[in-house]
Amino acid sequence: MIDKDKLSTVIGRRSRREAFTVAVAAIGLVAVAASSAVSFADAGTPERAAMVVEQAESIPAVGAAPAIEAIPAPAPEVAPAPAPAPEAAPAPMPEPAPRVYADNLDGWIREALDIMAEKGIPGSYEGIHRNIMRESSGNPQAINLWDINAINGIPSKGLLQVIDPTYAAYHVEGTPFDVWNPVSNIVAACNYAAHRYGSMDNVNSAY
Repeated sequence: MIDKDKLSTVIGRRSRREAFTVAVAAIGLVAVAASSAVSFADAGTPERAAMVVEQAESIPAVGAAPAIEAIPAPAPEVAPAPAPAPEAAPAPMPEPAPRVYADNLDGWIREALDIMAEKGIPGSYEGIHRNIMRESSGNPQAINLWDINAINGIPSKGLLQVIDPTYAAYHVEGTPFDVWNPVSNIVAACNYAAHRYGSMDNVNSAY
């Protein structure tokens, strides 16, 4: 004989298990349906999602520093062109070498003429040469020991036969103070002739 109380308990437990199982199955069906609905709804909106992403990317993040425009680097300073070097001063012109004269009658007359040109004493080569040949024959050591000057103790000396007082009075500065020096003798005699006759060129006899 079956105990009714035990049977009722067993049936009650079984009924509760089956009800729980059914409930769980129902919940599962609802979840599947909801998931499908969401999937179906999301499948139609890819473009909208892309637009939202683009707008979100265009909005700067909160707290982000604003973009700073690039400042062009300053142009490098150009060094000033170096000042041109000063022009070198022209080298001074070398002084002309002193003229060399032959140690003979021609050379003595030419040297005397150059000195006379510097001192402003007139005279020509021809006039000087002519008077020298008459007075001394071109001998710078010639001396007159017989004329009135010799008698008075002041004989005429040198190429142009000049007495000592006349030589001293008309000696030209820059020449040796020596009546026997051929150039000094010519210049002093021409200086004397220039004062008395205008030039040695005008002398044609004893003077």
